[in-house]
Amino acid sequence: MIEGGTIILKFWLSISSEEQERRFSARQETPHKRFKITADDWRNRKRWDDYLQAAADMFAHTNTAEAPWVIVATDDKYTARLAVLESLNRHLEAVLA
Repeated sequence: MIEGGTIILKFWLSISSEEQERRFSARQETPHKRFKITADDWRNRKRWDDYLQAAADMFAHTNTAEAPWVIVATDDKYTARLAVLESLNRHLEAVLA
């Protein structure tokens, strides 16, 4: 794909355990958002460290100069959105210059 001119950027939106728990609790308590949270979500939180290790392994094996991972902290949604857009703009400007 890259040899054909495709620009690849991979974004990983990272959330802290504390913020994820806060959002899960808020969804559970908000009637029109309850469908967004399941027992599986709560169960999977117990394996937080396993997920962190799996993500680290994935980055180590799939991050390349031609198709980099961009890790974005998402505890603050507004700041995270700006970070994604700024990173995308920087990368595109560098590649297309």
